[in-house]
Amino acid sequence: MTHAPDTPAPDRILAGVALMLGFCVTAPLLDVAAKLASDSVPVGQVTAARFVVQCALMAPLVPLMGLSFRVARAQWSALALRAVFLMVATFCFIAAIAVMPLADALAIAFVSPFIVLLVGKFYLGEDVGPRRVGAALVGFLGVLFVIQPSFAAFGAVALLPLGTAVFFAFYILVTRGLSRRVHPVALQFHTGLIASLICLPILWLADGTGSAMLDPVRPQGMAWAWLIGVGFFAALSHMMMTYALSLAPSATLAPLQYFELPVATLLGYLIFADFPNALALAGIAIIIAAGLYMIHRERVTARRLVTERAAPPI
Repeated sequence: MTHAPDTPAPDRILAGVALMLGFCVTAPLLDVAAKLASDSVPVGQVTAARFVVQCALMAPLVPLMGLSFRVARAQWSALALRAVFLMVATFCFIAAIAVMPLADALAIAFVSPFIVLLVGKFYLGEDVGPRRVGAALVGFLGVLFVIQPSFAAFGAVALLPLGTAVFFAFYILVTRGLSRRVHPVALQFHTGLIASLICLPILWLADGTGSAMLDPVRPQGMAWAWLIGVGFFAALSHMMMTYALSLAPSATLAPLQYFELPVATLLGYLIFADFPNALALAGIAIIIAAGLYMIHRERVTARRLVTERAAPPI
């Protein structure tokens, strides 16, 4: 029996699933490294390290894979936007986890797919049904459950993961167009390069200002390892996700991303002795349920469209 040309072979799907699960394990390690680094290094410097190390890791891979560093002039504005959105999203998230439990911050940031859906419907005019909009609104309700105890404990910093969600949503929207024109490795390199070229001058200007967020310091001891780990796990996790999407359908992989939340919860408990309270756990459960339902409705809609296109004209 042969597989249809447009149907991925089972071994490719299995490899894609394995890579996606790898992403769910390595992405929280990025958060752990960032939280550990932020104990002695300003948030802005940790953010810069994420992109500098990523750029350094991707740079040799571009020529080794036979790719070009050149990018069409028309794509530079989109690349710059992508880098800025990811840079701001990263800064907000690291600033949040410097004081908040990993699971709480990550759960709030997981509202990003709902924002992408709502922007697609109300701004881009995409066809999104009322059930998926309802799921997005329920997801926002779950976020309120997580924010409430976090806001009481940490103040306005609990709102920073919402900034991550918003900017990461726009990062995803920009990436949609670029991913069809630029190879993933080159895309990772240019994103790291542009963000580094923005971050480093900001840190230079902030030197000596006394800003707790931006004034750079000389890392000591293990702080160097945590800073390198931030960039290493960022590059590794995102490459895993990129290649997973090239091997298996996104509809198969999307639900697996929610495995990142229990992994972050476990790591937060084992390393930092942080564990979400009952209200936050309820909110996390609501976010996961709403996200999985939204993915289910997207699958139903996609199957219906395929059936309608395949139906012979009357």
